Amino acid sequence: MKYLHTMLRVTDLDASLRFFCDALGLKELSRQDYPKGRFTLIFLAAPGDESAQIELTHNWDPERYTGGRNFGHVAYAVDDVYATCKRLAEHGVTINRPPRDGHMAFVRSPENISIELLQKGAALEPAEPWKSMPNTGEW
Repeated sequence: MKYLHTMLRVTDLDASLRFFCDALGLKELSRQDYPKGRFTLIFLAAPGDESAQIELTHNWDPERYTGGRNFGHVAYAVDDVYATCKRLAEHGVTINRPPRDGHMAFVRSPENISIELLQKGAALEPAEPWKSMPNTGEW
């Protein structure tokens, strides 16, 4: 058995791509439109690791998606959790759970999907502005 991908339904494809690609740093691997089914599939992965993919499903007809903490989250190991959070914040992403411990942070996608960021290897030394930053919203 082999893990293939996690599918996320998105309503604003442009906002989701700005979040996952521009801010988070994932790369688009493929995109396919299905006119008969009226949807688009876009597969994304972390650079250098195409084995764990995110499938963004954009249904062309408007839908309202509900979700919650029952989904859990998508997690990524990052080389520098502080630099990743800084880049996300520069793209206007709220850092819901800052990396106060130098190890873990949480943000949310435009579709409110919780994303966990984990420092590769040992935790970084706690540093400002992160170590004194409070949580914001749910993560």
